[in-house]
Amino acid sequence: MEITWYGHSCFRFVERGMATVVTDPFDSKVAGYNPLKLKADIATVSCNDLAHNNVSVIRPEPFIINGPGEYERGGVFITGIQTSPLTTNKKDLRNTLYVYDYGTMTIMHLGQANNVPAQNLVEELGQINIALVPVGEGGALNASKAAELISMLEPNIVIPMHYETPHSKLPLEPLSKFLKEMGITQLETMESYKATASSFTEETRVIALDPKLMAL
Repeated sequence: MEITWYGHSCFRFVERGMATVVTDPFDSKVAGYNPLKLKADIATVSCNDLAHNNVSVIRPEPFIINGPGEYERGGVFITGIQTSPLTTNKKDLRNTLYVYDYGTMTIMHLGQANNVPAQNLVEELGQINIALVPVGEGGALNASKAAELISMLEPNIVIPMHYETPHSKLPLEPLSKFLKEMGITQLETMESYKATASSFTEETRVIALDPKLMAL
């Protein structure tokens, strides 16, 4: 399994013999970064906002999942769970978190969740191997709430998203705030994360991915 981050909340999951997934493709005019041009079989959308829902950048036309439910495509089982609506100064947005089950591992993408899920929901989710967690506020979890959620989930791997970078346009907090909350002084960084079930340890690791910028 290879996980690549393209900035903001957009990731691409590639697993041999299974459907390729892209999460929350953005409009670069809104989110920043370079315009996306991605190939995928499935696109999941957490909320109806151009920073998360610009599926037109994916070719060929993917199978789009944009709300709660249970789905299966190309060997990937996906569960969408609605979180509390997002409240902004302009509108209310429904947010959906997704759990992707690849058989040997599970990935959770929280989208633009802005509250810590109830304990009973966390228990229902079961073991999450890789958690993609917003940490930079801006309508989503801030650093302290993200740290609280991680302590409840106890995933094997945490990959932060939705935070300020030199390429982002949205008003977000920097990754350093989250690292301080987590007590992390030495951060692991990678261009992409190649996950195998055998590599997971009981202790939660935080890994920051460098955003892969598309060629202009």
